Amino acid sequence: MTVAPPLDTPPLDQALADLRGRAASWTATPLAERIGLLERMLPRIGDGASAMVADSARAKGYDAGSDWAAEDWVTAPWALAQTVGAYLHVLRRLAAGRDPVPAAAVHAREGRTVVDVFPATATDRLLLNGFTAEVWTLPGTTREQALARAAGEYRGRPGEPAVALVLGAGNVPAITPLDILHKLYAEGQVVLAKMNPVNAHLRPHFEKVFTEFVERGWVRFVDGGAAEGAYLTAHDDVDTIHVTGSERTHDAIVWGTGEEGEERRRADTPLNDKPFTSELGGVSPCIVAPGPWSAADFRFQAEHIVTSKLNNSGHNCVATQILLVPRDWDGTERLLAEIRRVLRELPRRGPYYPGSADRLAAVTRAHPEAETYGDDDCRVLVPDLADADDPMLTDEVFAGALGVVRLPGEDVPAFLRAATEFANDKLPGTLGATLLVHPRTERAHRTAVEEAVAGLRYGTLGVNCWSAFGFLLGYTPWGAFPGHDRRDIGSGVGFVHNAFLLEDVEKTVLRAPFAPSPRGLFTGSPSLSPRPPYYVTNRTGRTTMQRLTAYATDRRLSRLPGIFMSALRG
Repeated sequence: MTVAPPLDTPPLDQALADLRGRAASWTATPLAERIGLLERMLPRIGDGASAMVADSARAKGYDAGSDWAAEDWVTAPWALAQTVGAYLHVLRRLAAGRDPVPAAAVHAREGRTVVDVFPATATDRLLLNGFTAEVWTLPGTTREQALARAAGEYRGRPGEPAVALVLGAGNVPAITPLDILHKLYAEGQVVLAKMNPVNAHLRPHFEKVFTEFVERGWVRFVDGGAAEGAYLTAHDDVDTIHVTGSERTHDAIVWGTGEEGEERRRADTPLNDKPFTSELGGVSPCIVAPGPWSAADFRFQAEHIVTSKLNNSGHNCVATQILLVPRDWDGTERLLAEIRRVLRELPRRGPYYPGSADRLAAVTRAHPEAETYGDDDCRVLVPDLADADDPMLTDEVFAGALGVVRLPGEDVPAFLRAATEFANDKLPGTLGATLLVHPRTERAHRTAVEEAVAGLRYGTLGVNCWSAFGFLLGYTPWGAFPGHDRRDIGSGVGFVHNAFLLEDVEKTVLRAPFAPSPRGLFTGSPSLSPRPPYYVTNRTGRTTMQRLTAYATDRRLSRLPGIFMSALRG
């Protein structure tokens, strides 16, 4: 029997003691200095971007020059720089004496208050033309309340000095630093970040990015596994906790394990009752509304769907796991044929996250009809899930398996009602969902589409846009749909990112062009945006994202032509 080495607690205790001693100084740091810290962070992100990408790619089994490395540019330095830029945009408004949210961005819609958060700048409109995001506030929130409550940390309602523990995720590199930024800038708390063992190799990069915060005692990084995490969550010097992970991780922290943990849950007597926020994933759907799709539409949206599945080898908390399609639409088989083509043609790449091979094997054992693609059968398509208790409908695979559910509906409104009900009531999790709908279909069935958008209970809903894009923008709150509690945590509680520092958030609705430029002119979704560089089929995605990252960290206009030239060739 292997005996675990004794826990080395003194470094953990010292890190927390350092933070405790400096918590009040962060609370007292004036706005101008907080802005300066972020401004000086951007060049460090840019200087270390290539090395960060190289280490991330190497850990996943390919070279930094591979086309797959486009995702590492997206989810490491670019996402971090984009979010820093979003915070700077809002904090500079506050420093100039303006409200954090422009009054014109907040409006009422059928009894609800909605805030337009993206695009926020002229550059946003140029680089992500046709992409929009709006935040829906909780029912009953007035326009005046949405405006008055935003950015309370900087408008007379600062938080008390506190030490936050961030338990970092092991999959997407940017998750941990973005959670740190949220704790610092949205909640006014200093941060101990425990790296996940899967991507602990990124710790030196993050320490470089947060150099000034580390030097001044406001951020500390530590390594460790479950034992270190358990020790830290129970530590007297930890005031609040944020975790990205699984429902099991949350429950082990809050209730403990085994039968005793279940008894505590039933009695609502937690082992750990510290303030807790979390992002815990689930089984994410992509809903495909029937419509007048062209051959090019089928190809493009198949690439979109496969991207939402295979980005990061499927190791994403909002990776599409279930494709909801109309049973009687003649386009369903055409779309599946295109999905199969993309799965066959993509270059070789295997899973890297611990346990993924076993989870994929469990899917293929349970589904003899499953189709496998890739040299090591790491891409799995189950083309017709009919059993309501199928494990693919109840458990997050967190790997490259996609299941298809065919739903009835004699017309678009009936199908959208069936899909909304299925997604809300049959699939666990409320973090993100995607809805694909042709512009002509939306115009012809506007009420049905609006009802689906309003009715889907997800923290981020992407309309013709993979919901994961909301994680990247910085302006958009990221978290589960409200309503979970500690006894039924689901996809978690609370929102992070949220650069406008909005309160009373219900969900984010993203929209993107249904077709890329120039074809969008003929589908009714005109924009200047070509095929998105994060698509797994984009031929120049890595170069485009490298150039976008350089611009995000150093906004020289001379960089823009190179971005456009690369993007248009993708």
